[in-house]
Amino acid sequence: MDAQLSTVDLAIVAAYILAMTLFGLRFARQQKDLKSYFVGDRNVGWFLVLISIVATETSAVTFLSVPGTAYNPAGGNFTFLQLSFGYILGRCLVAWLLLPLYMRGELFSAYQVLEVKFGRGVQRVASGLFLLTRTVADGLRLYLTALVMQYVGFSIEWAIVAVGLITILYTYMGGMKAVLWTDLIQFVIKIAGAALAFVFVIRLLPGGWDTYVSMGTEADKFRWLDADLRLDVAYNLWAGVIGGAAFSMASHGADQLMVQRYLCAKSLTHARVAVVLSGVVVFAQFVLFLALGVGLYAAVQAGVFAVPAGTRNDEVFGLFIVKKLPVGVVGILVAAILAAAMSTLSSSLNSSANALVTDFYRPLRPNRPEGHYVLASRLMTAGWGLAQIGVALAAHWSGSGRSVVDRVLTVAGFTTGLVLGLFLLGKLRHTVQPRAAIAGLVAGFTAVLAVWVPSLVSEPMAAVLGVWVPPFFGTTIVAWPWFALLGSSTTVGVALLTDRLSRPHARV
Repeated sequence: MDAQLSTVDLAIVAAYILAMTLFGLRFARQQKDLKSYFVGDRNVGWFLVLISIVATETSAVTFLSVPGTAYNPAGGNFTFLQLSFGYILGRCLVAWLLLPLYMRGELFSAYQVLEVKFGRGVQRVASGLFLLTRTVADGLRLYLTALVMQYVGFSIEWAIVAVGLITILYTYMGGMKAVLWTDLIQFVIKIAGAALAFVFVIRLLPGGWDTYVSMGTEADKFRWLDADLRLDVAYNLWAGVIGGAAFSMASHGADQLMVQRYLCAKSLTHARVAVVLSGVVVFAQFVLFLALGVGLYAAVQAGVFAVPAGTRNDEVFGLFIVKKLPVGVVGILVAAILAAAMSTLSSSLNSSANALVTDFYRPLRPNRPEGHYVLASRLMTAGWGLAQIGVALAAHWSGSGRSVVDRVLTVAGFTTGLVLGLFLLGKLRHTVQPRAAIAGLVAGFTAVLAVWVPSLVSEPMAAVLGVWVPPFFGTTIVAWPWFALLGSSTTVGVALLTDRLSRPHARV
């Protein structure tokens, strides 16, 4: 399946990489303190914040794996779209419930709010969970990008290292301003690339649009509504609206990656407009990517595009790009994939460095010159980048066949729901004790772990390990969209109960 990029395509990709690197480096001289390096001097308008939010969450996973969910010959369709309904609802709740917490004062990290409410111990636990989640989830995103690069003559290992190091370079030097402006450019490239690919899919089909519609309809590919109330199904209406809303509140209200963008905004109003409209833009993106997946399915069924046996659904779009698109267009689409990956990775590296410096390093090394903290932030940016490269390499060597988008969202839902519970506790008029908050966090973690582990340990795996597992292991008990709701509600409930029982006036 390997192919080599033509000279024209290679020139396009090289020009993109060089342009992004140089564009990011031009902001290096502006990074004189943490305010400029991490929050862009807090003077960014809503439109750039909006685009950065969407570009950051539209990673290579969205670009490649979401089309694969609709392409999936074994029942793939538009039901993934139901998540976007909950995403919009969740962002509206974030805009009015949580944003006011962040826009007061001169915060750099979302978790500084938790320090005020519960003390430094709770703050560091929440920040640590963020750092763990970002490293694992974005390492998986980097891995998916490399899966495509193998089709244009690069080994997966070299692709992981190359994309990771290039992103580290311009993020290291340019800080948040570089991230925001490169996000804008990368967003335009990847949306234009996806739209261009969709046009070429339709053109390849004998009969064009009519064939696309008829094949998609016959295979029930355009079905977007599934009202069946099953907790083990990820893509139904209830998981989408309820679970998706909780997941979106967690990912966009309790995750430093997104909160850092709000902190860059000129005002609370600018931040609110950006986060609410981002849900609408993401809905439109999902429609485009899912429609593209249906087109890939139709192309295979029509015999104009062959998918070798054993090809993962995540890889089909990438294979289509290098096998069926003309010279020049291939280069644009490969650049679009790199744009999708680099926009998310650069945001992740800057936010991870921010959390580590703000929540851990600066309190331990106070009263140092601002230049010292900027240098430390850059070094930590590089360190987190190398960690994500390591995760991506581990994901490749593990050889898991599970959808990358499911793995990424599962990891995110597992941890961000717990932190959301802490922020919801912080909104209460009556502040719970720090030890009660920690107890809630532990209980939330245990609850989510209890419903996740059975899906990880199968009977064949148990046989290899030489251990016995109950019959229900190897099955999904609760699908990942419910993880954030389960984690946050358990955290809040147990924290409130523990706080009540541990106070002197409590009666048992």
